[in-house]
Amino acid sequence: MGKRSPTSHRTPEQIREHGRTYQAKPRQVANRAKRNAARALLRKEGVDVEGKDVDHKRMLKSGGSNARSNLRVQSRAKNRGRT
Repeated sequence: MGKRSPTSHRTPEQIREHGRTYQAKPRQVANRAKRNAARALLRKEGVDVEGKDVDHKRMLKSGGSNARSNLRVQSRAKNRGRT
């Protein structure tokens, strides 16, 4: 095992393992594709999303969709602070 990072509290080996196992699952790949598509949709509409997060009002894991009424732009801190 390597030395733990003071910011992520995980070793580089643990971070790589997470990428190979959890992030590679079909459901996570599909959710990532939906998040990327939502960002592209707002960018195409001309909404400035640089440096901000595209938020799903109803989260994808709770059955949310990429409908325009379910999307909003928020600061990274505000979006990542909610559960």
